[in-house]
Amino acid sequence: MLKLYGFTVSNYFNIVKVALLEKGVDFEIVDTFPNQTDEFLGKSAIGKVPCLETEHGFLTEASVILDYLDDIHSEPSLYPTDPWQKAKVRELMKYSELYVELVARRCFPEAFFGGQVSDETREQVKADLQKGVAALRRIAVFSPYIAGEALSYADFCFMFCIGPAVQVGQMMFGMDLLADFPEAQALLALLNEREHVKTVNDDMQKGMQAYLQAVQGK
Repeated sequence: MLKLYGFTVSNYFNIVKVALLEKGVDFEIVDTFPNQTDEFLGKSAIGKVPCLETEHGFLTEASVILDYLDDIHSEPSLYPTDPWQKAKVRELMKYSELYVELVARRCFPEAFFGGQVSDETREQVKADLQKGVAALRRIAVFSPYIAGEALSYADFCFMFCIGPAVQVGQMMFGMDLLADFPEAQALLALLNEREHVKTVNDDMQKGMQAYLQAVQGK
């Protein structure tokens, strides 16, 4: 059986988790925070999550894991069969990750963990977040899903990347990144009605307090 290493608050862990649930794949969760122990570095060379244990060994990086899952469990596929459309789904995934979530992540220390970031970082993140969301809006379809008529990995990537970015926007800058983005609001509402998304979100809320206590205790 596949084993998924990670913790319920991690958005990249949750992207893989919801994909496994949607595809109906049997798997076991191994609760794991990122760490640099020799034992975990033998599984995840950089010490990050998610990490997937397979019969062949270990895989890291959410997008790599999703590709592997679609290869070994092709039905239901969360990629289009057409090569161009499949590439567009992957493009949307990268935009959500690189130009939205990773930008917002620079402000996580202050937004979520009681730390502080420089004024320069704040201003750069604010500008880059607005730029990234605008870029994503230009290439997304939203009819009703982000890549078109069919649900895809890009929807879950968008959902779990935009969530923390919206929180950073509100907490750090007092702005709503989706205020003038009704298409994104509608997609999030649609996704939140899915049974497996509800499960992942419920687990995330239950695990939040334990995670914050663990982080603040370091």
